[in-house]
Amino acid sequence: MLALLTAGVVAAFLAGIGPFADTTSADGSDGAFPTQTTASPDGGGGDSSDTGGNDNGSNDSDGDGDSGDGDATETRSRPPFGVVVDDIEKCGQTCRDVTSTITNQQDTDSSGVTVYSRIFVGNDTDPDDEVWRGTQAVGDLAAGESYTTTKRVELSYSEAFAVQQADGWITVQTTIETDNRTLTYTEQRDVA
Repeated sequence: MLALLTAGVVAAFLAGIGPFADTTSADGSDGAFPTQTTASPDGGGGDSSDTGGNDNGSNDSDGDGDSGDGDATETRSRPPFGVVVDDIEKCGQTCRDVTSTITNQQDTDSSGVTVYSRIFVGNDTDPDDEVWRGTQAVGDLAAGESYTTTKRVELSYSEAFAVQQADGWITVQTTIETDNRTLTYTEQRDVA
């Protein structure tokens, strides 16, 4: 389930870019991203955007953390949102045009949807190791509705070299923030 969501982000990075991206580089950071965590890796604490609705990547569609009465439902077997990279076109050695789609897989509408993605060199989310970030305001998505966008993303040669120096290991952190919840997914990948 998590694989569908992170597959789009990771597939785009494998080509040298990320989904739902601005052309803002890590050097042009303009403040806190909701994917920045204040928790230690042992699970204490929470997400810096914690408003009580954080899901932190679970497949729980109602956000209450209740496991229910044991009945499996379709909403619990898939993530609330799916992200797919539809097309990646090379526009230079470190440039890609990425067409991506986010789909509201819930039975209810979602409002105020924004997608945040960050890529770090290595296997952690140390702010000093961030090499790329992107944000896309999606807006409202009705149940089952999709939003597609194409963005031009360019990485610097030094950012690509930093990934190479880490033996190809990156950490991709993607957050989908809505008016009601925040879901954060983190995955380490070897892209060498």
